[in-house]
Amino acid sequence: MKHRRSGVLVHPLSLPGPAGCGDFGASSEAFLDFLATGGQSLWQMLPLGPTGYGDSPYQCLSSMAGSPLLISLDPLRQAGLLQQSDLHAPDMPAGSIPYAEVRAFKQVALERAYDTLLAQPLHPLRAEFEDFYTREGWWLHDFALFMTLRDLHDQASWNQWPEGHAHRKPEVIQQLNQQYQERILRHKFQQFLFFKQLEELRRKAAQRGILLVGDMPIFVAFDSADAWAWRHYFRIDELGRPVVVAGVPPDYFSVTGQRWGNPLYNWAAMRMDDWWWWRSRFYMQMRQSDVVRVDHFRGFEACWEIPGDQPTAVRGEWVTTPGRELFTALRQHLPRLALIAEDLGLITPQVEALRLDFDMPGMKVLQFGFFTDSRDPFLPHNYEQACVAYTGTHDNNTLCGFYQQEATPEQQAWLLRYLGLADEAQLVPRALELLWRSSANWVLAPMQDLLELGAEARMNIPGTTEGNWGWRMPESWPHAELATRLHELGLLTNRNLPPRQKG
Repeated sequence: MKHRRSGVLVHPLSLPGPAGCGDFGASSEAFLDFLATGGQSLWQMLPLGPTGYGDSPYQCLSSMAGSPLLISLDPLRQAGLLQQSDLHAPDMPAGSIPYAEVRAFKQVALERAYDTLLAQPLHPLRAEFEDFYTREGWWLHDFALFMTLRDLHDQASWNQWPEGHAHRKPEVIQQLNQQYQERILRHKFQQFLFFKQLEELRRKAAQRGILLVGDMPIFVAFDSADAWAWRHYFRIDELGRPVVVAGVPPDYFSVTGQRWGNPLYNWAAMRMDDWWWWRSRFYMQMRQSDVVRVDHFRGFEACWEIPGDQPTAVRGEWVTTPGRELFTALRQHLPRLALIAEDLGLITPQVEALRLDFDMPGMKVLQFGFFTDSRDPFLPHNYEQACVAYTGTHDNNTLCGFYQQEATPEQQAWLLRYLGLADEAQLVPRALELLWRSSANWVLAPMQDLLELGAEARMNIPGTTEGNWGWRMPESWPHAELATRLHELGLLTNRNLPPRQKG
């Protein structure tokens, strides 16, 4: 990560697309072209897993699987599995992702594509699909069975299923595998398409010199195939209830802290298996991206443990975790693993030492720089080279929204003074210029900031469960003008030039 780079943070689902959201097809390829034209070499995404309640990509139904919403339907038409009429989506609202409508539309289309494949024994994708589900069976079968059972139980959480289903009684599982074999295969087929299209997207990104930056939540959702199939790796009691859950204490984002509700890990059981689950999880992340941002990195040094029966995160305690042992094993088994540590919030010397000892760049967020004075580590003139700097993240307001709604008059004055502005008219362009000129090797801006949007375009408000993750780019946006501006900024700051040759 030593070469100076710049890029954009935007979730693929937020891109313009033909069916209520972006996907791995034409919308993503067009975005890659925009990045390449603008001299950008980083595309950071949010987690790509299948989402459950609230549609949060940080509360996925599996740590291994991908979201079917990202599957592009046009390649299925080209492969003869769908008709052109199958691609005509009903009218959907603009400006936000209507998750329920998109999910219903794509489910019908994907079911139809599978039916067509079944009816064509000699179709070239048949052998490819069979090879996929045989090779990926170590995680895929449990996930597909889990999703089948969720369908059967009206999407209820697994701990509300009948006992034999919830607690995986061997004789019950064997019967389910036989009874619902076709339903299980349908879920496997969707994962086959997801990974096939993602592999193609990675190939196209590499052709353009663009690195995909993934995002991995440190925890998994309680209602997930992981917690259901590998329960011994989590602190869940015999009745299927989490003993302790994850979160963070009160902070800048919330006065009562954030109770995420994720089950915490049984580190002793994971250590006994030589960290198999973690090694597998990071391996799957490497299949999705070139670099992985690890969300809530400080949890690998200590986690905020909240008793499972507590409604908020106020009552909890920091409990040490064996992150050093884990990363030592990861370095041995996955030597090409490239990580970015999300080291925001309350960071102790022990967390900083863990990050530095394993050569992980940390994060800097420009918005956080206007709460103290010129010594603030989040201001661009204080950045070290080995960091990844942002105007904001998915958890922040947009830069315009921050200035207009959250910053105090004193912070507004300090921000304008720092940027050398008399008013906010050039707030975003000047902020981008200072960020790009900084010493940080990598810099990124959320697409909302590049488009100079206000708080209405915010992606997520931490500590809330409704109204998040829905922002979507407008169908018409100034991509050519923006690419030109970014390309010039990159030339001026050595972020889209080839590295100098030695000698």
